Amino acid sequence: MSKSSKKLSELSVDELATRRRELKEESLMLRVQKEAGQLENPSRIRQARREVARIETLLTAKRGHHQ
Repeated sequence: MSKSSKKLSELSVDELATRRRELKEESLMLRVQKEAGQLENPSRIRQARREVARIETLLTAKRGHHQ
């Protein structure tokens, strides 16, 4: 488990949901910047998308929704 994953796993469900919302907003802004040709760090889009996925995985586990 990476350092960021450990930090994320220590957050509450509400904190994780808030962080996910912030990352989704950041992802939107990054995509807009990319289309406008103003994106300075293209790899940040991928990083944000992967962090959202990590958070969603943790939220599913913490909420106990197993299929």
